[in-house]
Amino acid sequence: MSHVGVGPRAVMRSVAFLTAGVLAVPALAGCSSEDPSGKPLAAQDVAAAARARVADGGTLRWAVDSVPDTLNAFQSDADATTARVAQAVLPSLYRMDERGRPVRNPDYLESAKVVETEPKQVVVYKLNQQAVWSDGREIGAADFAAQWRALSGKDTAYWTARNAGYDRIEKIERGANDLEVKVTFDRPYADWKSLFTPLYPKEVTGTPDAFNDGARRGIEVTAGPFTVKKVDTKADEVVLTGNPRWWGEPAKLDKIVLRAVPRDERVSELVAGELDLAEIDPDTAEQVARAAAPRDAGTGTPLMGPDGTPAPGSGASALPGPQGGSAARALRSWAIANGSDEEAAEEEILAREKRRKAEAKAERRRKALSGFEVRKSLEPAYTQLALNGAEGPLADERVRRAVARALDREKLAEAVLKPLGLPAEPVGSHLALSGQPAYADGSGALGEQDAKEARALLADAGWVPGGPVKKSEDGEKAAGAEKSEDDEDGKKSDGGDEGTYIVGEDGKDGEDGKDTDGKNKDDGEDGREEGEDTGGTDQESGEKHSSGKNTAQGGAPGAYAPKGTAAPAGAAAAPVAKDGKALTLRFVLPSGPGSQALRTVADRISDMLEKIGIGTEITKVPDESYFKDHVASGEYDLALYSWPASAFPATDARPIYAKPVPAADGSLNVAQNYTRVGTDQVDQLFDQAMGTLDEGKARDLLRKADSRIWAAAGSVPLYQRPQLVAARENLANAGAFGFETPVYEDMGFLKKGARGAEASASPAR
Repeated sequence: MSHVGVGPRAVMRSVAFLTAGVLAVPALAGCSSEDPSGKPLAAQDVAAAARARVADGGTLRWAVDSVPDTLNAFQSDADATTARVAQAVLPSLYRMDERGRPVRNPDYLESAKVVETEPKQVVVYKLNQQAVWSDGREIGAADFAAQWRALSGKDTAYWTARNAGYDRIEKIERGANDLEVKVTFDRPYADWKSLFTPLYPKEVTGTPDAFNDGARRGIEVTAGPFTVKKVDTKADEVVLTGNPRWWGEPAKLDKIVLRAVPRDERVSELVAGELDLAEIDPDTAEQVARAAAPRDAGTGTPLMGPDGTPAPGSGASALPGPQGGSAARALRSWAIANGSDEEAAEEEILAREKRRKAEAKAERRRKALSGFEVRKSLEPAYTQLALNGAEGPLADERVRRAVARALDREKLAEAVLKPLGLPAEPVGSHLALSGQPAYADGSGALGEQDAKEARALLADAGWVPGGPVKKSEDGEKAAGAEKSEDDEDGKKSDGGDEGTYIVGEDGKDGEDGKDTDGKNKDDGEDGREEGEDTGGTDQESGEKHSSGKNTAQGGAPGAYAPKGTAAPAGAAAAPVAKDGKALTLRFVLPSGPGSQALRTVADRISDMLEKIGIGTEITKVPDESYFKDHVASGEYDLALYSWPASAFPATDARPIYAKPVPAADGSLNVAQNYTRVGTDQVDQLFDQAMGTLDEGKARDLLRKADSRIWAAAGSVPLYQRPQLVAARENLANAGAFGFETPVYEDMGFLKKGARGAEASASPAR
């Protein structure tokens, strides 16, 4: 999830994501200041500069998560890099603005209007008369018609990921002239602005063979400010160069190189000077920020004087510098004079040389990173807690609601976003984000956090505190998803990255870094390592897991409260049980280095659930198997993953929340509803919103649908994902894009003498 700026809607809802950047699309309509949609929580941060201040030429080296398997954004294996390439080289009829609304792209469209609604909806597109493909042919009705036929779903020879919207088109015709395209729908379609973005040439969509294979490793005919020069799988990069037939503002850059760089290697590539722009994790962001800050005693870095001796107050050892001869002779003489033998002096020489080399390496690293800055915003995406309602305890809506009512979503948002200096407000909608037209806080349909009410819901479902727990013949004693004794690698689960540990159970010191009292080893009193940064990585809540032991008999010395004394606020509740089984939910998480924030949030959720008597069994699995083998296949009780926010939720969100239906082979068709929770009423509200051309009515219907989704408690939106980007200081009009679609032709490096403060005007268009 991540993750990645704004991309074509074809791949927008094809997969959920973890750390990759997001794909997003334009929104339905604007909203007034009194509208519940509100404003975006954070603006984009791209070092905006007028084109006049941006130099002509140069190469932008941009880190991406992968070299795409296909450049056809409408295929199932398209990814975020596919979307990024499509934005730069293909027509987008609508762009997303800073509030997530669709705005007409004048480079391609002079106008687009619904000209008839009865007896059928008709949309007429008037194209920019200068708009041509890179081979010189005008963009026209033939390209629209070929894309419709490929994506309509009527010809199964086309390997398409989806056909939503295109399946409602009845016909496409040439309008009054070559610059007009007339599209007639057989059913009303509210999200018609989502179609034909990106628009491929008929050479790609005209035949199944061309569609399926022709655009996988290249696009010969394009129509954007850039064109695809090559897809180099050996060098792990996609190279884009300027399009000589581009009719709009000429691209400032000569070349954009999209390089596949693993996220845990990006800081090294930045230090080596191999990248200019890279989405990064909080740890890397902290390193970049520290490198740009002045060094003083507060940073912990020694300040050395011009003669190599420590500056006063630096904290370095007061040993002599190299004056009066070599450093080695000076140090040996000093050591012997102060009572040390020659062997000790030699050891001190080696230790000092080692420190010197380490400091020199750190200084080179600092200087390399000091040329970058961190640009931050919030991605158009949110992280949610998914509750698998297919079977087990969470099949009962009362148990799901209890889990949801136990969560303090504000604290969870703060744990991730507050240390980064980003707005830490919980997300109130499944269908949109703050600032988007369809947004409204629908969480009231579920209710606020209330541990007492959560326990009452559990009791109503038969889960009572202190109930007897029977041990079956196979040793199973907890309700919830089944688990294997061994992980996928055949190793016994021991709390490591690919193992399992049960929150609240007494245990041994293990790879999870927890001592038996729930603290991290070597933690201070606040449960955090001394000097530990909380920038979204391994932040501790300060709330300790119960050891599960009764210390009254042979336990730690201390005072014990009389029987009947109320437990202190925040203490774990007695575990709940039903039919002899304790309620323990399997919480599946990714184990990769980019997923630490998810694991931090999971720990806090586990603490919150423990307070209402629910145990959690945390299982960490490899990133590559997390989604496919666990979330999509339903092998979990609780999971954390993200969805991109759609500007067209009636179309894009429906498969995520649609009620699963039996397939012809007897299996359950869940589409993208990986929680397996849905209702007929929610489906009907989506269908009604998709079929009305009244934007206000559509928003009301979507908000009602969101309220019903909240009430069903299949998923709980938590927070908008942070977007952290390391950018070279003189790189303009690129960085953390937020909702807005990147303007590729305006990206470039500032002219010499053009300072950021002077270049803060919005880019010229």
